[in-house]
Amino acid sequence: MEIAFLLVALAVGVLAGVTVAGRIGVPAPLLLVVAGVAASFLPFVPQVHLEPEVVLFGLLPPLLYSTSITSSLVDFNANRRSILLLSVGLVLFTTAGVGWLVHEMVPGVSWPVAFALGAVVAPPDAVAATAVGRKVGLPRRVVTILEGESLFNDATALVALRTALGVSIAGHINGWEVGWDFARAAGGGVLVGLVGFMLVGWLRKRISDPVLDVGLSFVIPFACFLAAEEIHASGVVAVVVAGLLLGHKAPILQTAQSRIAERINWRTIAFLLENTVFALIGLQAQWLYQDLADSDMSWSRIVAVCLLTLVAVIALRMIWVFVARYALARPIDEAGNRLVPPRSFTFLLGWSGMRGVVTLAAAFLIPDDTADREVLFAIAFTVVAGTLLIQGLTLPWFARVLKVPAPDPLDDALARATLLQQASKAAIQELDKIEYDDQTGVCDLIRQRLDQRNFAAWERLGTTADQESPAALYYRIRMQMINAERSRILEIRRSGTIASEVIADVLAMLDVEESMLDSAEQERDEAASYARRRWTTGETCDDLLAYPVADLPRGEYCQACLDAGTQWVALRRCLECGNVACCDSSPLQHATAHFHDTTHPVMQSVEPGEDWRWCYIHHLTA
Repeated sequence: MEIAFLLVALAVGVLAGVTVAGRIGVPAPLLLVVAGVAASFLPFVPQVHLEPEVVLFGLLPPLLYSTSITSSLVDFNANRRSILLLSVGLVLFTTAGVGWLVHEMVPGVSWPVAFALGAVVAPPDAVAATAVGRKVGLPRRVVTILEGESLFNDATALVALRTALGVSIAGHINGWEVGWDFARAAGGGVLVGLVGFMLVGWLRKRISDPVLDVGLSFVIPFACFLAAEEIHASGVVAVVVAGLLLGHKAPILQTAQSRIAERINWRTIAFLLENTVFALIGLQAQWLYQDLADSDMSWSRIVAVCLLTLVAVIALRMIWVFVARYALARPIDEAGNRLVPPRSFTFLLGWSGMRGVVTLAAAFLIPDDTADREVLFAIAFTVVAGTLLIQGLTLPWFARVLKVPAPDPLDDALARATLLQQASKAAIQELDKIEYDDQTGVCDLIRQRLDQRNFAAWERLGTTADQESPAALYYRIRMQMINAERSRILEIRRSGTIASEVIADVLAMLDVEESMLDSAEQERDEAASYARRRWTTGETCDDLLAYPVADLPRGEYCQACLDAGTQWVALRRCLECGNVACCDSSPLQHATAHFHDTTHPVMQSVEPGEDWRWCYIHHLTA
């Protein structure tokens, strides 16, 4: 009963902490760590000891899986050089550097144990950096590299830790055995992950029930982790490989309902586990302090070695990323130039090495009879708390000072609209191939719905102040109507005249429709603050190259709309003849009509803060 009460209290505390963090604008991981430290010294809060089995077998697999299934395999492959340099090379570099420091600073600690502690503090957390990074608004490439690094660095660190502890017990080191351990861990983990992916993929092609599919996904991370550990391979690598491949192939292997259900369920699980982990880190503070009080080492030396190790962990990462700066560069482009990332990106990548719960859990694997074990625990805790608080709190400031561009919502809206337009073009081509007897206007309705979806996407680019877009108006009116429908259904439910199953089905239909409504006003407001433009698609065409961005006057109007007595939504200018006309979200779509009349291929937005162009012939945006 006491454990159950503690778990409920922990969950409530975590939810409250996340809510408060959102209101005051502080990253939730940092607030939860501080709250956990403070709570650990309260007399009515029981001591919480993180057991390595709970973290490594209970928390780590689902956390890794939830991150890997939402990670892009394409982005991971594009940045694989950077990820491998950090997840393998940097971990070993940090292990060696911290091992040397601890051996020199803590009397009686052998070289193998010192290197074991180096492996403990070497890997950044799989959650902390990306959680803080997204909150701060770091560039997507930086977040992608951090995410990929954090997925694989635990495997390197745990293998290095196991090797160091094995040497400590055996009393000697064998280079061939160390190399074999790393090869078996990596290769075996990849093999188990591939087998897990193929098995689950085979099953998912035969499963149509979303509940059964999601239930299967709950088993995958634990099964892969345990299977890999059983053959002395890396369970971390196995889970990550299976998750990356299953996430990449989900549109082919799963039904739409299964994908939606899995996404929502794993987002909820990840949310609770991620934030609970940070609270648990803070709750370790009180008993660590008590254990240090019984240490034979002086407090001044303990504080010194803890702080020096924290500084070393941060400094070693900064040194590595800057020395490896050219190796971290993207592949050579078509012109033969190596694309070196900006120094600001490199600095933020180095400053984002926050440690987490895996570091604390791994510290418990150090044998009980190790000399000054409590000091080693204190070092690990200092590194975790110090990196979370120091780097986590200063990361937003550095991002602002360095003027690092965050993901541009205007570019995102433009890319989304372009992608939907391309998809609709393919859909219309497929529709023209289908043989059908359409006497009820079904095809016209399909075309109309495609147009409505595309118009709503393009309207997210609208930046005209104090003007409600058609999609926003539709959302507002339809939401009010759905609320009225739902209220009436609930009245009927209270009467008891309709079966509850029927009521539930109808309410679910309304829920689905409500979830599909395009409410994009927040994105539209964000887009209004971005005036700069960049290429947002990987494609271009001769027409877009032939018509570069023009410096157009503002304050234009659609003469055709004025003549017809209608209101335009947004204006576009033909870059061939200069004609100004209204967009496709407007009632009469004069810009598109102008293209059909003249075949002038490229138009440019003349809305405030916009200078993107659209090619009617190739359906591409720039």
